[in-house]
Amino acid sequence: MNQENIFKAITSAIAYLEDSMEALAKKDEKKVAHFAWRTASDLEYALFLFSLMHQDETESSSWKLNPHTKQVEIGPSLISAQDLLKEAKDDFEAGELHKAHKKTWMVRGHLLWVHDFLEKKRRKSEKTVSS
Repeated sequence: MNQENIFKAITSAIAYLEDSMEALAKKDEKKVAHFAWRTASDLEYALFLFSLMHQDETESSSWKLNPHTKQVEIGPSLISAQDLLKEAKDDFEAGELHKAHKKTWMVRGHLLWVHDFLEKKRRKSEKTVSS
């Protein structure tokens, strides 16, 4: 059951990530943020289920993104996340659960960066408007 739910969560996250990229192409940052949150929600659920399957392993702390590999724009970061998530899905289907778990964790890092970037941008624009 957990494996089926992980697969569904990853598949759903891919769809939301594609919606986020479409919103970015339309320059609708509110929808980008909304769909990125939905993606992150599905990823957190998948990661929780992965953690239940791999309770004895604690490698995830070493899976964090290298600060030098983080993108400086939303678009490339979303594309990297999408590529990694599709690879995670392929790995999952091939029975490579450890690889799928690692890549899903790395996608989470990309999305956290996107959320942080959008929040900083929103705060900056609010300060500009209120000045």
